[in-house]
Order: sequence, then C-alpha cells, then structure tokens
Amino acid sequence: MSRFLLVDIGAGTMDVLYYDDTTDVHYKAVVRSPVKMAAEKAENLPGDLLVTGCEMGGGPITEILKKRARHRRVVMSASAALTLHHNLEKVRNWGITIIEDGEIDSYRSMKQFTTLTLGDLDIKRLKKLVEEFGVSFSFNFVGICAQDHGMPPEGLSHLDYRHTLFKEKLDKKPFPHALLYKAKEVPPTLNRLRSIAETARGLPAEEIYLMDSGMAAILGASMDKQALQKKKIIILDVATSHTLAAALCSEEIAGSFEYHTRDVTLEHLDSLIVELADGKLEHKKILEQGGHGAYSRKAFGFKATEAIIATGPKRRLLLQSRLPIHFGAPWGDNMMTGTVGLLEAIRRQENIEPLTYI
Repeated sequence: MSRFLLVDIGAGTMDVLYYDDTTDVHYKAVVRSPVKMAAEKAENLPGDLLVTGCEMGGGPITEILKKRARHRRVVMSASAALTLHHNLEKVRNWGITIIEDGEIDSYRSMKQFTTLTLGDLDIKRLKKLVEEFGVSFSFNFVGICAQDHGMPPEGLSHLDYRHTLFKEKLDKKPFPHALLYKAKEVPPTLNRLRSIAETARGLPAEEIYLMDSGMAAILGASMDKQALQKKKIIILDVATSHTLAAALCSEEIAGSFEYHTRDVTLEHLDSLIVELADGKLEHKKILEQGGHGAYSRKAFGFKATEAIIATGPKRRLLLQSRLPIHFGAPWGDNMMTGTVGLLEAIRRQENIEPLTYI
C-alpha cells in the first residue's frame, strides 16, 4: 500500500494531489505557479539583481529580467540563465551578465546586489501545502511534471526538437507513460526536468518520477469517465501556454499535435481535430503554421471517434466548437488532469493494481 504525491508545475498554476491507496482518500490544491511568483518577486526586489538557482519555466520571469536589465544591472549564474534561453549569447545580448556558478559567492558579498533564486520546486512551500492537508510529509512515490523542450543541438529549433524527443519515445512504446522517467534516469538534454529531479532529491520519498506535463495531461484526461471503456478517443489539453492533442486507440497514441495556445483559434482547432483522427496531419506543415509539430502512427478516422475530451485551464476556447466535445474532469477536477496522469503513469510503471477514477 502506498502514499502518492503528484505535482503539476504549469505556467499559470501548480497543482498538487495527495493520494493514499490504503484509505482511498485524496486531497488537492491549486496554487500560483512558481514562475509567476518568481516574476513578481523579481519585479519588486530593490537594486541590482543577482540571479542564482537552476533552469525553471520561463515566460514571465524572462520578460521581467529583460526589462530590468535596461535600467539596472542583472547578473545571472550560467545555470539560472538557461531559464531565459539555452543560447546564452542571446541572454548576454539582452544586457544581462552571465557568470560561472562558482563566482556566485563573490557577487553575493557585494552590497548592491539583491539575490533571487530560480527553481520550479520549493520544498518548503510544498511541505507547508501538504501539511495543511493534515497528512505526513512522507511518501512512497512522488511524481512531478513540467514542460521541457529539451536542449536542441545547433541548427535545430526547440519546437522541432521537442517533437523529435516525443517521436523517439513513442515509436518504441506508443503510450503516454513512455514519457515518464525515474529521477535518476532523466535524459541530460531535458535540463529543466533534471533540475527539478535534483531538487526533488530532498523530498522524503522512496521513488521519484518526472514526466512531461503535456503527456501527463493526455493520460490524465483519458481517465475521465466519458473516456473510460472507449477504444477510439481524442484528447485535448488546452493549457495556459501550450495546447496538446492526441488520438488514442486502445490506450495507444495514434497521433498528436501541439501549438502554443495563443497561436490557435477555435476554427483551426476544429479542423486539426478532424485531421488528427483521419491521419492527415503533417509535421512539416504544422511547423510552417507556427505549431510545434505533429506525430502520426495510425488513423482510425474521425467518424469512428467515440469521444472527444477537452481539459486544461483555457479549454473555454472550445465552448462554441462545432464538434461534440465533452469537458472532462478526471477524478472530478479539470485542474487535476496532469496529476491524475502522473498517478496513472506511476501505477502502470510500478505494476500497481488499477485504480478506480470517478
């Protein structure tokens, strides 16, 4: 019997789920994302800024630091600077000074600098949240998901590289939980997930897993009651930053596509869903349209689709869809989609008895 802690670190929120399969109880919380908190702190800190820590989700913190560097001195350790861009020369071109991690202490001693530490996982904050559930901060399994584009080789875009990473895993094992890694087995190219895994070593857990948040959401949404017992389904996770869709055939991924949420419209999504099921999406064409790409293994045809499930904090984009879309709530909560996916992925990896999601 096991105690699980599942954490989905997104661009807008951090979603936390605790589950004990002995008592069959679960507790949950949705709180502000680490990157939003870091951005607010960076905006309000006085003086010149020394930024340390490791790679975390970018977005808001990137824009704040770029803006601040126009007026005040911003110095970042090389590890933290990867948050802004994996090409550190670009970061320097924004007026930000990059130092080696070993130089941090010498800058920290300078009175004009205020220090900001970056990182997706704050164990003290997480401990406080979990203890408010009224349970012990000790687990058999911890699962954490976040989005990681990977660190592409020279000449390959982040978007294309993310597609390549997915394809390599799914060609060998065409299930969402193929993107689940034990903490010590996260590939070096997934630097954000590796940074989280390194911090997570401080958690009181017997085993720690990391997973891509997109695939965690796909798996979690497939646990919705409208998807269970159906063999041919389409899942959409319309998240704050990214929209990922997948066609599942008997739990296998038949195909998928991904866009930045800001770059898709309802009309476009409706047509993409049909093309996904029909196997007509082309990776190169999706890239040309500004998307992240498409993956295709097989097609079951849109007419054979048994259910279309939409989850994610921005799924209201689909409210006026011409398609028969069901707004999913795996385990009764749309915001727990990623954490439920983590739980199911770990269950499958560990060969634990199936759970009943209601």
